[in-house]
Amino acid sequence: MPHYITREGAKRYAEELNQLMTVERPRIVQEVAAAAAQGDRSENAEYIYGKKRLREIDRRVRFLQKRLESAVVVDVDDRPQLEEVRFGATVVVRDENGKESRYTIVGSDEVDPGSGKISFESPVGRSLMKRKVGDVIVVRRPAGEIEMEILSIEYGTLPPSSPSPFE
Repeated sequence: MPHYITREGAKRYAEELNQLMTVERPRIVQEVAAAAAQGDRSENAEYIYGKKRLREIDRRVRFLQKRLESAVVVDVDDRPQLEEVRFGATVVVRDENGKESRYTIVGSDEVDPGSGKISFESPVGRSLMKRKVGDVIVVRRPAGEIEMEILSIEYGTLPPSSPSPFE
């Protein structure tokens, strides 16, 4: 299955990769070199921690590079106003209890339930895909089934998400 991501998500990944490669990694390399110059490395906590942190950064860099290489970037702003729910749509629904919720359909790397960003692969996301305003859907979730009515569908700029751990 393709790895879909919004333009904003790809931009965040690219910014994080740039931050790691131009700021974090060079700073840690310098700290490790300074710690190594102090002598015995086997009992040097700064050296050991620095090497561990370098491995973590390198692992994250490899992950980001692979994700960006394999990503299918979907530009939500360039989408015409579709009448059905697709990747990147922001959907307002009302459940059977009368509670209204707003969800933005994104890729798995961009999920942020606190800001209403849900994966198109999640139970709610799968149930919403290809539906139209006025449709009533049944969402099968671990807590049981719930009915939701689609009130509106919008395409455009995504709501902000939580910052990455490196920001």
